[in-house]
Amino acid sequence: MRLTACLALGLALGCAGTAHAQSGARSPAEFPVATDAKLEQAGESVRLTMALSRPVEVAASVLAGPDRVVIDLPSINFQVQPAAARKSAGVIGAFRFGLFTADKARIIIDLAQPAIVVRAESRAVRGGFGELVIELRRATRAEFLAAVAKAPVPDRVAAAPAPANPVLANPLPGRPAGETRQTIVIDPGHGGIDPGAVVASIAEKAVVLAFGLRLKEQLEASGRYRVLMTRDDDRFVPLAERVGIARAAGADLFISIHADSLTQAQEVRGATIYTGSERATDTEAARLAAKENQADSVAGLDASEDTQDVAGILMDLAKRETRTFSSVFARNLVETLGGSVKLHKVPLRSAGFRVLSAPDVPSVLIELGYMSSPKDAELLNSVEWRVKAVAAVGAAVDGYFTNARAPIGKAAEHRP
Repeated sequence: MRLTACLALGLALGCAGTAHAQSGARSPAEFPVATDAKLEQAGESVRLTMALSRPVEVAASVLAGPDRVVIDLPSINFQVQPAAARKSAGVIGAFRFGLFTADKARIIIDLAQPAIVVRAESRAVRGGFGELVIELRRATRAEFLAAVAKAPVPDRVAAAPAPANPVLANPLPGRPAGETRQTIVIDPGHGGIDPGAVVASIAEKAVVLAFGLRLKEQLEASGRYRVLMTRDDDRFVPLAERVGIARAAGADLFISIHADSLTQAQEVRGATIYTGSERATDTEAARLAAKENQADSVAGLDASEDTQDVAGILMDLAKRETRTFSSVFARNLVETLGGSVKLHKVPLRSAGFRVLSAPDVPSVLIELGYMSSPKDAELLNSVEWRVKAVAAVGAAVDGYFTNARAPIGKAAEHRP
């Protein structure tokens, strides 16, 4: 029931509250609350305001390529409808908001034209409440670039470390001594400031989190697996950290979960399984990989490629072996899902997904369906469908480790 409620809201705040309570961390119920987002334009200036339950500290930066404004705040419980963020006015093309780390929230304003920040503050209003005010003014390109050069660099998450030597914001233990169970890392895509696809106020980040939590419950119930998640609440996790979590945990399998959207092709539907590859199998796979690889940029981070400290013949052999295992599991997924879930007409593909880049962890990305398809959207938000689909993925995992996987630790022997 809790997951259903999260999906009905189109947000994962309810899920986040429970996860934080279980871990002892602060719940979103304790955060300042933001409501009533408004855009107002006056001449060449545009003002974004939000009502706050109390004043907070505010820091603003401007970034180029793409042009955007980054507003950093302490953790905020955003009770703002996602549709409000799709509105535009003057220099503001759109904006998005959400948790960035456990103790920080972020607002990203996409600029339609060059602009500078005139005001970024939280002021007290009557009754002890607060109001967030972000005012932008249209600028020349030269003025904008000068502001970029002077602006402080927005905070990152543990500097988005290279997977080969992860220093994680949320470190996880490696494989415990004497552990005989296979380790599986489940990666619900997007989260926090990055909602993923949003259709009819339902955010992809909530859909895939609900699926991931259900899958974790089923796999753990068997007693065969040690299951970890890259996120179990509504927060942002950089792509490199997702990969780093799997490597640091000594994972035997990494499953990334997504739900795509094609606004121009609502008739396209069905689940698709992707493996990592330098070359995409087709233009659609390349498009999706390029889109998913921009997740860091969506959250205000540098989206440049990570340099991985992996070299040598042994690592190259490990990568080849890993891709073989990834392909075996992907084919197994297609066969197993096909009996319970509608698949895309081309259900098995590959492309250069950054989140599938671990050289020593077999990895796949599951697109559960297309949120832009009315039929798929209905299924993705159905508890009955989720139970059936999770059971199929669980069966594929069981079959993979029973019939196809090398002994535990084989890939780990090649790790640097």
